[in-house]
Amino acid sequence: MFAKTWHIQAGRPYPMGAALNENGANFAVFSLNAEKVELCLFDGSKEIRLPLPGRSGSVFYGFVEGIKAGQRYGFRVYGQNRPDSGTAFNPQKLLIDPYSKKIAGKPKYANAEEMAWFHHSDGRDNAALAPKSVVTGKSTFDWMDDRYPDTPWGKTVIYEAHVKGLTKYFPNLKNAGTYKALADARVIAYLWNLGVTAVELMPVHQHLDEYLLQKAGLSNYWGYNTYSHFAVEPSYAAVAEQAADELKQAVRALHKAGIEVILDVVYNHTAEQDWTGSLLCQRGIDNKQWYWVQQGGLYENWSGCGNTLNLSDRDVARWAADSLRYWVEEFHIDGFRFDLGTILGREPAFNAHGRFFNTLYQDPVLAGRKLIAEAWDIGADGYHVGGFPQPFAEWNGRFRDDIRAFWVWESGNLSAFAERFSGSSDIFNHSGRQPSASVNFITAHDGFTLYDLVSYNEKHNEANGEQNRDGHNENISYNHGVEGDTDDQRVLESREYTAKALLATLLLANGTPMLLGGDEFGNSQRGNNNSYCQDNSLTWLDWPKKGKKHVLQHYVKALICLRKQIGLLNRDQWWDDQCMQWLNTDGQAMSDQCWHNRGIKTMQVLIDGKWLLLINAKRSRQLFNLPQGQWKISCVPSEKYNYGQNGQCEVEHMGIWVLRNADVS
Repeated sequence: MFAKTWHIQAGRPYPMGAALNENGANFAVFSLNAEKVELCLFDGSKEIRLPLPGRSGSVFYGFVEGIKAGQRYGFRVYGQNRPDSGTAFNPQKLLIDPYSKKIAGKPKYANAEEMAWFHHSDGRDNAALAPKSVVTGKSTFDWMDDRYPDTPWGKTVIYEAHVKGLTKYFPNLKNAGTYKALADARVIAYLWNLGVTAVELMPVHQHLDEYLLQKAGLSNYWGYNTYSHFAVEPSYAAVAEQAADELKQAVRALHKAGIEVILDVVYNHTAEQDWTGSLLCQRGIDNKQWYWVQQGGLYENWSGCGNTLNLSDRDVARWAADSLRYWVEEFHIDGFRFDLGTILGREPAFNAHGRFFNTLYQDPVLAGRKLIAEAWDIGADGYHVGGFPQPFAEWNGRFRDDIRAFWVWESGNLSAFAERFSGSSDIFNHSGRQPSASVNFITAHDGFTLYDLVSYNEKHNEANGEQNRDGHNENISYNHGVEGDTDDQRVLESREYTAKALLATLLLANGTPMLLGGDEFGNSQRGNNNSYCQDNSLTWLDWPKKGKKHVLQHYVKALICLRKQIGLLNRDQWWDDQCMQWLNTDGQAMSDQCWHNRGIKTMQVLIDGKWLLLINAKRSRQLFNLPQGQWKISCVPSEKYNYGQNGQCEVEHMGIWVLRNADVS
């Protein structure tokens, strides 16, 4: 029995979730189609059920006097269980609060019997096995004098990383692989010295391993299977109970160094998967309200993960906005990258002015944060790069593909290179948008690393247990003659030049550059281009040995430094003939014939009359006749060039050579 008797009384329909005050806690949960909702309080194995007495529209609510922080609770929701019509109410299954800021326990279902305990059709009470939400109090974390760096978009350089993968093998860290390691002065000094201004962290929302992964003895390393959109993933903490404070310490430390923190977030689906999956939260609270459900009960699977959240519903949209606001206010997060962002605007067709986008646009807390969309999903008409509203920036997959083709496959498409290099105005120059809306990248967590991009012709995902069927088949990659690792110096040299050309394009292009963590020192995943389930040495960054630096590290640092010196790249403006000239190898304006001749593969780019870029996309020598001026070498991919005072420069291999006009201040 409980030590005391709990009584529930009329409370308030807002705020949602468990709101604690000095007298107790108010509980509120929304369900449009439920008939009754019970609040379940736990003391050890003892449970007391209290029907929520208030209802206002879709919101059920009640207040319980005497509740303290640490109280475990959940919901049982009553209604029809008719999967063929889209409902899955089952009061025998304990559900967590979708506003849970902390969760005790973790559902385990590594076989059919374990999964049955969490299935919507099972009639057994699973409270003894089910995780519980935990009431949390006001944070006492000392933010000191923390301030948002608020780096202008035009000066932003993003570094994509995984909390564990970034720090697990970082030399001599006491708490390697944790938020504490991310806060370590040595890790932050490395990022600062490299020159990046923002770290984009892969998901730190609490997540679960999918049923099939659990059965296979694997785990979801990437974390794109969110269980709670308010709770911090505890497995990345040195002390699980202190996960929230450890993450805050990391954010505070990064901010002190002037580095922003952007979170990769998943509001397109949840960990409940399809109808064969588990009943954990949203499905049991109100399946038809939370998810896109077809007539006949099947899910719209625009996420590819079994279900799709319906953010066109106003309660669901408010929940997502409340979650994002919580991360900004409670964790001082600087921005968000939205996985499969097209789903955010589905109503069900994509609407750039839909409910969710308008909700964020008018929110005074969120409107000023950096918002980045992955501008596609797998549904019909799911590709919308360039179609998102202000203030969103977008991952530019066209940049990735066109620039890879130009250098890796030597496409010779100078027009495509120039379009992407100058900011992709064909995609983003409308509705008052600026070049920073294009988040340029060559590689990301999903796909080959840069090293693998220039070392493998084919994916090698056998370790994932799907007979190499998973992952992208078209990677625009080239192994330079040998598949994978080699000691052939000729091949290694050629790979280095291609990698440097890709990096130079990324970091000197108009728009917002995003570097995949580890690419700056040749990190490899041994040809695996879908490493989502590999929580091991395959995905943990393999840092260079003590006292040694990879040749690319020096080059990336120099390029980022150079980017900060080139004023045009920091002004976030579209290029025109006043600030930018495209020249052929003779130093003359590019003609239509040059632009359309794919056999040329070379040109010069003159920026503000001050900076000259020599572009050679051939794996052979090229002579450039430079435009008038006193040119000095500024940044080069190797010493294999010959520049004299005769106004000529001959380069011996593929790459971008940067010169500065000494006559222009």
